Amino acid sequence: MALYVSRYSSAFADVVFEKKLDIAATLVQMQSLAAMFEESEDLRKVWESPAVPVEQKRMLLDRILGRMEGVPRALRNFLAVLIDHSRIAALPQVVKQLETEINTRLGRIEAKVSSVRVLSEAERAELVAQISSLTGSVVSARYSIDPDLLGGAVIRVGSTVYDGSVRGQLQKIREQLSAE
Repeated sequence: MALYVSRYSSAFADVVFEKKLDIAATLVQMQSLAAMFEESEDLRKVWESPAVPVEQKRMLLDRILGRMEGVPRALRNFLAVLIDHSRIAALPQVVKQLETEINTRLGRIEAKVSSVRVLSEAERAELVAQISSLTGSVVSARYSIDPDLLGGAVIRVGSTVYDGSVRGQLQKIREQLSAE
């Protein structure tokens, strides 16, 4: 990751906390804009082109934000800074780093949970409680489906992997049998 990604995300996290912006809403708006940027080749071409004047890029930004509800001025200004400094291409990375930065400041950790099927709310709550007790932190979980799992779940917290899948258990048994 480029050093400037961390600097920009940290600076905007400072703004979010200083201005007491709605953290969840701001993150959703940022994620939405990053997704729009990644999905629209035309938008990327305009915002990344050195041939397009900065004023036109900002006008396009203002039109896009005008269609969104409740976008704080600080968010608009932050995006304008990325455009002005030719850093808008890093928007998706900045948003990911911003999420990490905010979670760190709030004492949260992110867990990525993969399972063979969609987990019920009760199962999700139980998993989050177990991860919280293991890590001593508030857990923000992201769930995904992995059809290659036979059952159970694989949980990633940072660089640590908790493999509670049937496949993982079978692998452990295989290793034990081959070691004997």
